[in-house]
Amino acid sequence: MQRHCKIRSQFKIRLEAFDWFIETPPSVFMNKYSLLLAAGMTVSVVADEWPQYRGPHHTGASTETMAPWGTGGLKAAWKTPAPNGFSSFAVAGGFAATLYAVQGKETVAVLEAGSGRTVWTAALDAADYGHDGGNAGANDNKGGDGPRSTPSIDGGSVYVLSADFVLASFSLQNGRKQWSHDLLRGYAGQQIKWKNAASPVVDGDLVIVGGGGAGQSLLAFNKATGKLVWKTGTETVTHATPVVTDIHGVRQVIFFCVSGLVSVEINSGKLLWKQPFKFAVSTAASPIVDGNVVFCSAGYGVGGGAYKVSLKGGQWSSDEIWRIPGHKHVANHWSTPVLKDGHLYGMFSFKKYGDGPLKCVELATGEIKWSKSGFGPGGVILVDGKLIATSDAGEVVISKATPKAYSEIGRFKAIDGKCWTHAAYSNGQIYVRSTKEGARFDLRGGLEGN
Repeated sequence: MQRHCKIRSQFKIRLEAFDWFIETPPSVFMNKYSLLLAAGMTVSVVADEWPQYRGPHHTGASTETMAPWGTGGLKAAWKTPAPNGFSSFAVAGGFAATLYAVQGKETVAVLEAGSGRTVWTAALDAADYGHDGGNAGANDNKGGDGPRSTPSIDGGSVYVLSADFVLASFSLQNGRKQWSHDLLRGYAGQQIKWKNAASPVVDGDLVIVGGGGAGQSLLAFNKATGKLVWKTGTETVTHATPVVTDIHGVRQVIFFCVSGLVSVEINSGKLLWKQPFKFAVSTAASPIVDGNVVFCSAGYGVGGGAYKVSLKGGQWSSDEIWRIPGHKHVANHWSTPVLKDGHLYGMFSFKKYGDGPLKCVELATGEIKWSKSGFGPGGVILVDGKLIATSDAGEVVISKATPKAYSEIGRFKAIDGKCWTHAAYSNGQIYVRSTKEGARFDLRGGLEGN
């Protein structure tokens, strides 16, 4: 996908662009821009895709710019039925993928991103989670239990991790299954309460998941062939999706397990460091990384904390910076916050359906800078220094990411149903999901006043 920005003074820009074209090294030219010299001069900048849970950089953030906008409301480019579940959209290569439940089966659905037309669907495991928790909600917005995991799109494939820990690769174009692994049967895994909610993480040539048994709880597979690359650890996984990041120049994957944070080197699976953290019932929010500081949190009275990761003389270690127990202050039930300039922004609440707050929390101290109620356990992403929050009632709310005060830019009602998901943002488009429907809205120039 590409974004096109037409230049005002075509003659002047043509001359400047020609000089730039001649003087610029080929590598810079190819990486940065594609110049189209025709009747009009256009500079094309490749927009961010949103190929997996929490976006292209594993951070819930996009590097795209957002057009000015205000409170006038938007008309959906398309809406489509998406019954049951809490799977977000992954958007890449002109397609949008999600999971929902129909006829008692978890189902992966791939749509045309432009039109919303369903290209193909494939049934997975039974949509049976052994507990009614997913049907909770505000008094007027209950039901809709279904898949929690979000697909990942990479190249010509879509990767799915089902509730029963079956990892599968499908052709993005036609839904043909390319390979699969049953982690419970093939890798001695054990099912967890409410079953799997984590999403497969794609990084480089690897698809990374958790769910195996002793000595092989954490796994990485070659994304093209499905061949096992590494397996490691004796851990019990949680509902939290792993995070890929760089700390002290080392690419690593941080798993949030029952024992706490477990970080392994991405190419080998070698254990780097561990940080114990309390577990109670369910851990579902992913860790957040800022340099060498890692934040993690959970509901059910657990709370949150920040930890400093050190590397000295080849030895890794982690130390607590602060820790605040309980679910009233900095607990994330399942919605993972975003980070900007040393501050966390997210749905810090526990079972406050319909009215749970969006909060700003200082990462260095855990201090709450502001709190705005009325969101419930929705989700937050970060685009162009702005927060795009989805309330559990299906509203999209955009506000400034600033610790000074809550500063709302605008909001609109996007979808019906219960929205316990993060939005996806790609090429100026926002994709939202609920327990009833999915939709795309074009935010480019549609609103004003930021």
